Amino acid sequence: MKADSAPARAKKKLKGSSRPKTARQTLSREAWIAAARKVLEKRGIGEVKIDRLAQQFKVTRGSFYFHFTSLADLREGLLQKWRDINCAPFWAMREMHEIDGLQFFTDIVHVWVDEAPFSPLLDLAVRDWSRTSRKLEQEVKDIDDLRIELLIRSFRAMGYPEDESLVRARITYFHQIGQYALSFKEDPAVRRSYQPLFGEVLLGPLVQERGTAPRPSEMTARR
Repeated sequence: MKADSAPARAKKKLKGSSRPKTARQTLSREAWIAAARKVLEKRGIGEVKIDRLAQQFKVTRGSFYFHFTSLADLREGLLQKWRDINCAPFWAMREMHEIDGLQFFTDIVHVWVDEAPFSPLLDLAVRDWSRTSRKLEQEVKDIDDLRIELLIRSFRAMGYPEDESLVRARITYFHQIGQYALSFKEDPAVRRSYQPLFGEVLLGPLVQERGTAPRPSEMTARR
């Protein structure tokens, strides 16, 4: 077999040298945000740094700046991810006017329980991040207020007075956020088995009365 000529060998070498560049070009903005999200959830916003992410991907800083104008741009991408998966479901519920109280309550709770796409880890990480930013602190407060407001609406629609609706909404919400804050872990099947009982405790006597509304334990869990 005839040996490769010098020009042929040079072409092969040139093709081989172009591979790293091609790999870097396929690294998307979403991939950077996904990697930054993992760092945010595990170690906090202070550890989300361009050089560390570039090192993780084995690329140069130039690859980062192909998709982002700055670190602040990446941080905004992280916040948008949080808004899309942890806030948008509640924003959609805010637009609902004619509601069944018990069903509305169930829909709210299932956003958290199903975690599809809601992410407890991301919610906690952004809450922690908000302690370093007054603007973000206000945004987190706004979504907290909205979630509680939706729960109040559900209790009011069930027939509870305003004050009791507020207290029941806060107990429900603080219970949920407390589970996340404590990093409480439980087998999903076990958690689902307790869900009807939690519902009966949180929902209270008006929903327990026969003939007024189905008991939570009688409701089929939504998938």
